Amino acid sequence: MVVNNRNAIDNQLGATLRAWRDRLSPEAVGLPVEKARRSPGLRREELAELAGLSVDYLVRLEQGRAVSPSEQVVTSLARALRLSQDEREHLHRLTGFRPPQDRRVVDDIAPSMRRLLTLLDSTPVAVFAADWKLVWWNPRWAALFGEPTRIGAEERNLVRLRFPVASDRGRLASWPVIPANAEAADRALVADLRRAAARFPDDPRVTELVAGRIAGNPRFAAFWADAAVGRHSEDRKTIRHPVIGEVSVDCDVLTDGDTDLKIVAYTAVPGSEDESKLELAGIISSPGSDA
Repeated sequence: MVVNNRNAIDNQLGATLRAWRDRLSPEAVGLPVEKARRSPGLRREELAELAGLSVDYLVRLEQGRAVSPSEQVVTSLARALRLSQDEREHLHRLTGFRPPQDRRVVDDIAPSMRRLLTLLDSTPVAVFAADWKLVWWNPRWAALFGEPTRIGAEERNLVRLRFPVASDRGRLASWPVIPANAEAADRALVADLRRAAARFPDDPRVTELVAGRIAGNPRFAAFWADAAVGRHSEDRKTIRHPVIGEVSVDCDVLTDGDTDLKIVAYTAVPGSEDESKLELAGIISSPGSDA
């Protein structure tokens, strides 16, 4: 029994590849379904063909007799197995390679995420890209913070709002947004941006955003010099709205692991005056907004 456990530990790569192959259905990769299949997953022959490998080499990988595949083989297997971002990174680490870096920040929202967002139409919700560019919002969000379309698309960025420089041309909101702890919130924002800069090192939008803030905003430059890395996950804010007055909200950030898109939702304590104000903001217009 001890020997079997030792073998299982030593052959993590083979066990992981078999598990991923077994869970991937033929339909998912466009193969015909045969009634006589003994298992619902892919056969070794099918995965080998999808990955451009010989069946014998795949067998040796799964059995632990081949332990040092090339990075090209690892990439081909990850693509053929339809791995998620986290799984791709895990496969690269299992085989001794650094995880591949994504090249560009993603702005496109997957259909499944859009379906989820429609279920939140009674809550102020927005979606930000990895560099905190605003890419989607619902009417409740616009009613609370101001209409984003009144400024240019590139200016709709939370980092630009919190750390302005002389060349910035627009404002994301037309009334004050006051974090409960402004320094902690801004440090968390910079730490999250540093993580995005490491994940998307070749994206000019990220590199230009960071370089511009370092050169033009001493506060940002000081936070960036701390080299903190992390996810911005939650915050508490007071919004000074011109019609409903001050409203305190909890801000929660849900990050998609594959794209780093961030769903940002604002809620108030159920039954509170703040919840009533959020409801009111959703049904009234905001005349005079210059956002």
